[in-house]
Amino acid sequence: MTDNEILEKFLDDCRIRNMDELSIVCYKYGISRFLDYLKNTNKTILECDNDEIRDYIRYSRLERKLTQKTIENYLSYLSSMYDFLVYENLKNKNPIIAVRKRYLNQYKNNDCVNNKYIPTVEEMGRFLNSIVDARDKAMAVLFAKTGIRRKELIAIDVDDIDWMRQSFILKPTKKRTNRMMFFDDECGMILKRWLKRREQLQPPKECKSLFIGEGGKRLQRSGVYNNIKKWADSYGLKDFHPHAFRHWFTTHMRRNGMPRSFIQELRGDSREKEAIDIYDHIDLEELRKSYLGCVPIFGVY
Repeated sequence: MTDNEILEKFLDDCRIRNMDELSIVCYKYGISRFLDYLKNTNKTILECDNDEIRDYIRYSRLERKLTQKTIENYLSYLSSMYDFLVYENLKNKNPIIAVRKRYLNQYKNNDCVNNKYIPTVEEMGRFLNSIVDARDKAMAVLFAKTGIRRKELIAIDVDDIDWMRQSFILKPTKKRTNRMMFFDDECGMILKRWLKRREQLQPPKECKSLFIGEGGKRLQRSGVYNNIKKWADSYGLKDFHPHAFRHWFTTHMRRNGMPRSFIQELRGDSREKEAIDIYDHIDLEELRKSYLGCVPIFGVY
C-alpha cells in the first residue's frame, strides 16, 4: 500500500467517523506536507519512527521556518493518522506521542505572568472602524460581540438570523453546548450593511451562507483568518487573529460583571463540573438581558 493510498484510507475513516469536511481538508493538507518531506528520505509512512518524526520537526522549524502552532497542528494530524494505523494493525505504536512530548511541550515558568495582550474597548472600537470592507467589518464585529469560533461563524446562514429577537442559532458541533447567540443594535447595523452589499454581489440562489467569498461561495477558514489578520496587522495589533476575539470577549464580559455561568453558556462551554451545575438551568431571556447589559459598545460606523 502506497503512502497516498494510506492517506486516502485514513481520510475515508475520518468521514465514517462523521468528522467535519473542513477538518478533513486540514488533515489532508497537513499530512500531505509530511508526505512531500518523506519523498527525500526514502522512507514510507509505515517505516517512520521517532528519528524521522524528530527530523521532520527540525526541518519544519529550522528550514521551513514554520510557527510553533503550525508544527503542533501538523503533528496532531499525523498523530491521528498513526492512531488509525495502529487500529488497523499496520503499525505497532504511534511514533508521534513520545516525540511530541519531548520536542513540542512548552515548559511553564511559574514566575511568569500571562502576557497575552487584550485591547481595551476603545482600542477595539478604533480597530473595527479601521476595517473598510463591509464583509470583513461584519465578521470582526460579530467575533467581538459573541466570541464564537471561526468554524461557527463560517457555518452561519442568512436564514439563521432572527432579527426580531436579535439572535441566531449556531450549527451543532461537538465542542458547543449552547447554540443560541445574541447580538445588539450596533452589531445588527453592521450585519445589515453587509447584507446589502452581499445582495449587490448577486451570489447563487442556492448559497445561503452569511459570509461569502469569491464566486459567491461560502467563505472558508483560511479566508476568514487571512482577512482578519490582514486588518489587524495593518492597524498594528500583533498576533491578533479570529480566535483572539474569543479571549477578548470572555475577558470584557467578565470585567463588565457578567456571571461566570452566563459567560460559559455564551461560549458554549460545559458547565457540568459540579453537581449544582446539573440542576442550575439558565433562562434564555435572563441570559439575553445580561448579555445586552454587559456587551461592550464600540461606536462602530
